[in-house]
Amino acid sequence: MIALGVAAVVILYLIFVYNGLVKARQVKEEAWSGIDVQLKRRADLIPNLIETVKGYAAHEKGTLEEIVSLRNRAQAVPAGDVAGRAAAEGMLSQALGKVFALAEAYPNLKANQNFSELQQSLEEIENEVQMSRRYYNGAARDLNVKVESFPSNLVAGPFGFTKAAYFEITNEADRAVPVVKF
Repeated sequence: MIALGVAAVVILYLIFVYNGLVKARQVKEEAWSGIDVQLKRRADLIPNLIETVKGYAAHEKGTLEEIVSLRNRAQAVPAGDVAGRAAAEGMLSQALGKVFALAEAYPNLKANQNFSELQQSLEEIENEVQMSRRYYNGAARDLNVKVESFPSNLVAGPFGFTKAAYFEITNEADRAVPVVKF
């Protein structure tokens, strides 16, 4: 009878730990979805921004083509590749900074209502991406703690729960303030 009681407690504990791991994984997936939505909004806004800037800064064609190329590269990263997406999006963010630096050199562009609205929209999206990234990284941290902590790691391994990658900038150059020279 005691052995049956102990077995029941162990089984209930395993169910509790397993369900906690499932919940943590689902929160992480939901958080990644939030980042993905914001990055899609940004990617959709970029063509409008580029067209607006083209009219004022035609000789900056290389910078504009780089942004389009980086946007396409970021969109081509496979859905589950968090590190790859973070790297691609970091390069895109740095290139977008160059466009806003261009506005300083072109007062008419800076005063253009379309450009101002696009810049404001992009800034809002960048803030949303930053908040979504923090939420995702918190969810990834919580899952990683459960996957690595004893005794939940005894359940995590056999049931295929693995650590989640963080969405972070890995290239120090991507953290730098963009420099535009004429």
